[in-house]
Amino acid sequence: MTAVIPYTAGGRPPVFRAPPGATDCHHHIYDDRFAPDARAVLRPQAATASMYRQLRSHLGLSRSVIVQPSTYGTDNRCVVDALQQLGDSARGVAVIDAATDDGALRAMHMAGVRGIRFNLARPAGAVPQSLDVLARRVAPLGWHVQIHAPAVQLADLAPTLATLPVPVVIDHLGRFPQPDATAHAAWPVLRRLVDGGRCWVKVSGAYHDTIVGAPDYADTGALTRAWFAAATERLVWGTDWPHPAATAGEKALPDDARLLDLLAAWAPSTEALHRVLVDNPATLYGFATIPRSSAQSQIATGNAP
Repeated sequence: MTAVIPYTAGGRPPVFRAPPGATDCHHHIYDDRFAPDARAVLRPQAATASMYRQLRSHLGLSRSVIVQPSTYGTDNRCVVDALQQLGDSARGVAVIDAATDDGALRAMHMAGVRGIRFNLARPAGAVPQSLDVLARRVAPLGWHVQIHAPAVQLADLAPTLATLPVPVVIDHLGRFPQPDATAHAAWPVLRRLVDGGRCWVKVSGAYHDTIVGAPDYADTGALTRAWFAAATERLVWGTDWPHPAATAGEKALPDDARLLDLLAAWAPSTEALHRVLVDNPATLYGFATIPRSSAQSQIATGNAP
């Protein structure tokens, strides 16, 4: 059975059946009611919370994390509005700078925001020199710092990231160039950062740096397996819907159902898959813990078509 889901290739649902509490930890919302930042390069068409609900239902997911895109700079009203629409099944990651006051931070926390993002791949908001200052601002709220940057830049920032008073979340697998991502000089640097116990990695954006491409993204799969081997307990997964780089014509639009099936194939065990989809997001974003049932323990892996 096929369905028409906005901003995803294909229409068949995933073969993999996601367990209760499965979470998409990286997607965006674009809403024409909110004006883009004057400096924004990417200005996608509307991809609203109601459109996203269709994708979440299509994939069989329960929860999601809305990430502020570069399009809106430090104006987080679209994220907060979407959080209000999706309710307690969603959390948010905002973009702030020195002008964001404590009252705004508290209001965003009440809305469900649990982190701040530094987008160094498409600059929006604060500069990396503000990492320590802004991390200290959000530490009392229990938030984290999420960072999107090329692997070489992440490696340069690793000494700073290691000393931040909050957890760090690395976007899109670390944005390693392919092929042979783990042979890159930045790999041992980021491995040491993750091995420190306070750094997380998002298994998302499988199409960003691939050379092999769809439908199997084999080079991305090799990097994902390496991250599974390094730190299953600090991995989360996300779709990156509505795939702004793809909608801008920079990449081919992926099939989100296929990406979920590939995650199931790349995971080394049912236990690891459950941790990445359910347990880890609950820990990182403050979702309610969902007790495992015997049925949930029977999740099938390796079933990508």
